[in-house]
Amino acid sequence: MSDTKTFNSFGEFYPFYLEEHSDVTCRRLHYLGSVLVLLVGGYALFSGRLALLWLLPVIGYGFAWLGHFKFEKNRPATFQYPFYSLMGDWVMLKDMLIGRIRF
Repeated sequence: MSDTKTFNSFGEFYPFYLEEHSDVTCRRLHYLGSVLVLLVGGYALFSGRLALLWLLPVIGYGFAWLGHFKFEKNRPATFQYPFYSLMGDWVMLKDMLIGRIRF
């Protein structure tokens, strides 16, 4: 029997996602990874150095997974809910930037 929860929408998933990111250091590492993905991705596209794009998943997931395994002490939601988890990363970044979530 699987322990995977079923979500019918991102709106149902996001509260679960936030529970999985309760540690402030984990959230800070997510923030850092997401911002670096935007900066490196933008630089790669605007400079024409498209080979740098391969770094984006390494940067984004590297910081996030460090936060989960070292500080949050849980498995990243990406392993069970890859699409919703990716959406959650960007919504959580937005929520941190507008002050809805402390980091």
